[in-house]
Amino acid sequence: MASLMQKLQVFSRSPRGKKLIAQARAYATKPENQAKLKSLGSRLTSKDTRR
Repeated sequence: MASLMQKLQVFSRSPRGKKLIAQARAYATKPENQAKLKSLGSRLTSKDTRR
């Protein structure tokens, strides 16, 4: 049975996987989306226990 990583590698090489990767890269290059991702990352890694 193929491992999860192997399945992801196969998918990422498929036409659909390449299309989704391109969309994600385009999304990640926009400054407003970078700010959202940075905010989310800081909230997830904060030591604050209040949520």
